[in-house]
Amino acid sequence: MIVRKHFIFSGSVQGVGFRYRAYYSALKFGLTGFVCNLSDGTVEMELQGDPEAISQCIGDIDAGHFIHIDGIESKEIPLSEESGFKVRGSY
Repeated sequence: MIVRKHFIFSGSVQGVGFRYRAYYSALKFGLTGFVCNLSDGTVEMELQGDPEAISQCIGDIDAGHFIHIDGIESKEIPLSEESGFKVRGSY
């Protein structure tokens, strides 16, 4: 089963390598989507793939030395036609 989830991460998530750790974790677990910094200091991410792989990816990101996730908002959203995982600039 394939799902797509939208996330907003808060905490020490900007300026600590979060987006690039997310990129390499998404590749490692075969996920598609994107990650970007938001102007309020949070990080937005969408992941599409196997639900277990998504959970493993989030755990892998949270294991980063300088990353400290205080909160995660998530919701399931409709699937998207895409390939790969993108690191987007700030909004």
